[in-house]
Amino acid sequence: MAIERRVTVPRLGLSLALAASMLSLAAAQTAPQKRRVAVLNFEYGTVQSGLAAIFGSNIDVGRGIADILVEKLVQGGAYTVYERKALDKILAEQNFSNSDRADSSSAAKIGRLLGVEAIIVGSITQFGRDDKQTNIGGLGGVAGRYGLGGVGRKESKALVAVSTRIINVDTGEIMAVATGKGESNRSGASLLGAGGGGGAYGGGGFDMTNRNFADTILGEATNKAVTSVASQLNAAAAQIPARVIKIEGLVADFSGDTVILNIGSRAGVKTGDRLTIRRTAREIKDPATGQVIRRIEETVGDVTITEVDELSAVGRFSGPGKPKAGDNVRPAQ
Repeated sequence: MAIERRVTVPRLGLSLALAASMLSLAAAQTAPQKRRVAVLNFEYGTVQSGLAAIFGSNIDVGRGIADILVEKLVQGGAYTVYERKALDKILAEQNFSNSDRADSSSAAKIGRLLGVEAIIVGSITQFGRDDKQTNIGGLGGVAGRYGLGGVGRKESKALVAVSTRIINVDTGEIMAVATGKGESNRSGASLLGAGGGGGAYGGGGFDMTNRNFADTILGEATNKAVTSVASQLNAAAAQIPARVIKIEGLVADFSGDTVILNIGSRAGVKTGDRLTIRRTAREIKDPATGQVIRRIEETVGDVTITEVDELSAVGRFSGPGKPKAGDNVRPAQ
């Protein structure tokens, strides 16, 4: 009996380990796939006139708030967010103006170029102060009579409000909206510090994601507003339908076992993808019109992607044939 117990216990442990492994695998397989999104700079025309008074110059707060939102969405884990520098490059290449980006149809077009499933656009509706001046113990009136003036307590209050929309890149439909408002107040503090003016924040290199800004009352109000929006957007992730990206490209070059394709991340290609290379063997034409009605293709082989940039991909070839420039590339069946 003792021997049987020594044999049975390891088997039981092995069974439990296998069961746990299967449950873990099942959980991974059923985990919802992250939706691919890009966040455009927020429109801030409504508040632009007051920015010079706050920062000393016209700061692009629309970009700053978009950067903060990207950080919070990445932390939330519901989305895969398109990298901001790559986004800027594509916007510059396509010559999209700031006004174009706020339009739903233009935003959808940008999203299709990026290969994302949804585009997030937003606007800043409040960004500034709402201060109050209160007398201390009635001394204000007395001080005024003796020429002292200004005796009182100033309470600085920052207000930030933003609104966002999630746009379907295929239809231009607004799938969800989210609004957020943040307030912060502190006695004796300015909007951008513990006292004094706010002119020290001027200049093109101002970063609203850094700690210096976050610790100000304006930074605190901004953080509250964006946190609220990010929470709502994370909850809305399930409303975004998965977008099936149709990958179609051509072989641009072949040497040894290395294949270079004329499509990259912008077309939805990712490292690790396995694609099939096919070649048109002959074309069938309508005898009446001469129009091509069918193409007969043969399989050359497969390519496993090892390196991707925006416009091209590199992969390792395997198969019976020899690829050549112009061969068709599609997802492997």
